[in-house]
Amino acid sequence: MFLPILGPALSRCGPLRCPRVSCPSGRVNLSRQALNHGGSQVPAQGGRVSLDGEVYRLKTNWEILRALLLYGICSSPRMVKNASKILHWSQKFLGRRIFKRTLKATAYGQFVAGETQAQVVESAARLRRLGVQTMVAVPLEEDVGEGQRESWFDNNLQSELASVDLAKNCGPRPMMQLKVTSLMGADLCASVSRTLTLPLASGFFSPHCLLQAMDGQHARGRGVPLLIDAEMTYLNPCISLIAMTLMLSFNQSQPFIWNTYQCYLKDVERLLSEDLACASRLGLCFGVKLVRGAYMDRERERAEQCGYPDPIQKSWEDTNHSYLKLLDRMLGEVRKEGTRVGLVVATQNEASVQHTLERMEELEIARDSGAVHFAQLLGMADHISLALGTAGYSVYKSLPFGGVDEVIPYLVRRAQENHTALRGLRREGQLLRGELRRRFLLWTSRHF
Repeated sequence: MFLPILGPALSRCGPLRCPRVSCPSGRVNLSRQALNHGGSQVPAQGGRVSLDGEVYRLKTNWEILRALLLYGICSSPRMVKNASKILHWSQKFLGRRIFKRTLKATAYGQFVAGETQAQVVESAARLRRLGVQTMVAVPLEEDVGEGQRESWFDNNLQSELASVDLAKNCGPRPMMQLKVTSLMGADLCASVSRTLTLPLASGFFSPHCLLQAMDGQHARGRGVPLLIDAEMTYLNPCISLIAMTLMLSFNQSQPFIWNTYQCYLKDVERLLSEDLACASRLGLCFGVKLVRGAYMDRERERAEQCGYPDPIQKSWEDTNHSYLKLLDRMLGEVRKEGTRVGLVVATQNEASVQHTLERMEELEIARDSGAVHFAQLLGMADHISLALGTAGYSVYKSLPFGGVDEVIPYLVRRAQENHTALRGLRREGQLLRGELRRRFLLWTSRHF
């Protein structure tokens, strides 16, 4: 892998210039017959999918009760904000052994694919039987000022390489998420990002230049596409440069390297346009993962502390408008370029999913085209993921894995950063309660 050696390689680069970086009409319904057959695909009937929660009939009583408990906790801003303190005192009160067992039966079991490779492969197999593919997510990252030792990055490198092999063992068409700061110091990443804002920066940093430091990639040999996650705005210019450099090497015939675009940023349209233009000039395939964004509070706090304009959209409505606008644009690119352009619609918003399905129908983009994919987090939005998978669309679950001590702090950070998105869990809670009520009424009708 390239990133541990990227730092010294940057100083050796010479000046090279490059800019910065069909479906019939009707409605797909999930019939009880399809559900009873373990999620086998329903024949394609149109551009909409029923998201009424009928797929929750596939879950056990315990899975429904556990989800309701955790969704209730995650929907409380106070609980999410104080999650680290609550976990700390819970461990002191319960003792480490009971504490870990409790977590594994609840939050860990809901949101984590497993601790061992065998457990992750088993989780992936269960999802695959429901038509859902695997997107392996390694819970590793660094922020500015944390100053991790070199040994930390060396260990992460081995973990990332092993995760590529793990993703390959999780079934056909796997993907893997990669955070650049798990392999490259965040301070170095921020320094490069600052340098890229200087007028002559393109003369010293370019995809062609950095390509000299990237002479191999394990994921390519294993056939596992890499989705490079966006992070904080002060890191993203460097991350985008690395993504474009990898595209230059590996995106000649298909989108193998994908970059992530955060629609809660005011300048996301400009960033996507620049990268699309650069990929077009270089004759590259282009992969996009479209997200709303996860670091809103931290971005605004840093902007206020450092005295620069707030980079975040003014409202959720503005973010949503931006998401749908870029979504339509990328679907248009898929219609024009076919599988040379790839799109991952990473959202747990029902309206955005239905909008995508309708636009795919209008543009005659087949659900099995291989160019458009959906993605949700493990343990969340199952009524969307399972419905899409059952209806024959390409859908992925992001599967974090690892030990309790490694993954739980990561999940807490994600929950705190995504607290506004967690409000959407109320909809899932309603659907789960409806399924629980249905089961209770069915039980009482049989016994009384």
